[in-house]
Amino acid sequence: MTHTYHPLGFTGSRIAQGYWRLAEWGMSDQELLSFIEQSLEAGITTVDHADIYGDYQCETLFGRALALKPSLRDKLQIISKCGILLPSQQRPEISSHRYDQSTGHIIQSVDQSLKNLNVDSLDMLLIHRPSPLMDPDHVSEAFEHLYTVGKVKHFGVSNFSAQQFDLLQSRIDMPLLVNQVELSPLELKHFKDGTLEHAQQHAVTPMAWSPFAGGDLFKLEGINPTLYQAMSDVAEAHQASFDQIALAWLMRHPSGIAPVLGSGKIERVLAAQQALTMTLSDHEWFAIWVASQGHPVP
Repeated sequence: MTHTYHPLGFTGSRIAQGYWRLAEWGMSDQELLSFIEQSLEAGITTVDHADIYGDYQCETLFGRALALKPSLRDKLQIISKCGILLPSQQRPEISSHRYDQSTGHIIQSVDQSLKNLNVDSLDMLLIHRPSPLMDPDHVSEAFEHLYTVGKVKHFGVSNFSAQQFDLLQSRIDMPLLVNQVELSPLELKHFKDGTLEHAQQHAVTPMAWSPFAGGDLFKLEGINPTLYQAMSDVAEAHQASFDQIALAWLMRHPSGIAPVLGSGKIERVLAAQQALTMTLSDHEWFAIWVASQGHPVP
């Protein structure tokens, strides 16, 4: 199989495998190891984590599977995120207690992620979501420390606006290489608010979380009949599934979108990889764009 890689600041696969629902998959350590190996064989080397996923359990589950075959680490590009607190970890004494993006907490979170994942370093760390009270200097200090001691190789953000991105980048010497945001044929906000244009202008990779709109893509007939028909027409022309067309549509955008999958079924992963070989025409891309907004396709 042809493997397609993408400049995420490292040689990572264009399509990433997300593990935010890993705790719900019900896999044994050996079954998860097999899933990781099959994903690698299919060409997916980029994996996406966050410290809070699965109420802080998903990284531990992944690390247990990786411990069964440590040699796989060198084949993976591991992304993790930090900066958000789940209710079990929130502290009222912090002014915005849904977040902790202090220097100490970022460093502590990375140390815990490394322990949970059973690895020595992360290929990339993202600030999960910008706190209204985020101090860019605190983030900068944490990033500088983590890079200097070799615990994180590259940095980026998640769910940042263009303005929030520029503010943080202005206080950090190293480049922010990724902005992970919600993108799908049903979620057009960041197509319109300048996020993707900003990414393209600054050589930032936009990673698309929830590329299937949390499963709503597969309920289109009742949600957006116009988009359902447009997607059906394009899918029929390419003999492809809706999820493959959604991925091809995202990757057709000139900003270089890199989608993040969330399925624990290897057949879905293999099908997703086939989207890399699909190229939608300008007319097909525009038809989905117009239909996604409820307008009739010209």
